Amino acid sequence: MNMIIALSFSTLKENFYNDFIVDNRWKWLVDGLGVTLKVTLMASFLGIIIGLLVALVKVSQFHGRKIPVLSQIADAYVLVIRGTPAVVQLLIIYYVIFASVAIDKVLVAALAFGLNSGAYVAEIFRAGIQSVDRGQMEAGRSLGLSYGLTMRKIILPQAVKNTLPALFNELITLLKETAVAGYIAVADLTRAGDLIRARTFDPLLPLLAVALIYLVIVLLLTRLMNLLERRLARSDHR
Repeated sequence: MNMIIALSFSTLKENFYNDFIVDNRWKWLVDGLGVTLKVTLMASFLGIIIGLLVALVKVSQFHGRKIPVLSQIADAYVLVIRGTPAVVQLLIIYYVIFASVAIDKVLVAALAFGLNSGAYVAEIFRAGIQSVDRGQMEAGRSLGLSYGLTMRKIILPQAVKNTLPALFNELITLLKETAVAGYIAVADLTRAGDLIRARTFDPLLPLLAVALIYLVIVLLLTRLMNLLERRLARSDHR
């Protein structure tokens, strides 16, 4: 039994050396992590902008200011994006839309995931805006504020506060969804782990390392979200 344990430990030690030390392969994971974070941040920024704009169009009818054409486009966008897989959208954008254009694959991935995230963020913002009492809008308008100013000064601050936990959850989901960026040969974290596996023929340690890195990032984001929720809860009781 002790011999089996010793052999297993020796094999694990040798695999660790081959997976991460030889040719400084651990740097592949570090570089891949940088790409993953870059894509996630760019996509989340784009998703928030798109989501907010789409949400404002969708809730305009809630306040009696429906814009027919834009509302139909917003509804179609949300329906199509939420109804198709993110990886399919990524492949279409890269191999169809940008097929004949020389463009950085990281930018393509950020655009694809940003468009995907925007549809979900739009629904988050829409629900947040509609959760604000309708009397808030009426009160702002009765004070002589325009619709846009009332939305910007009164409605949106309350809506954003209500939606922050959901937005953090969407950020976590987006982070994990970027793992499919390797389909267009983006050297992200998951692809880095797979490249190590292909070189060493050891699937355990490289993929386990990738999973642990994702887990640590998610735990940090979850911790940050919990701190934010507690701070918001305290501010509500003041």
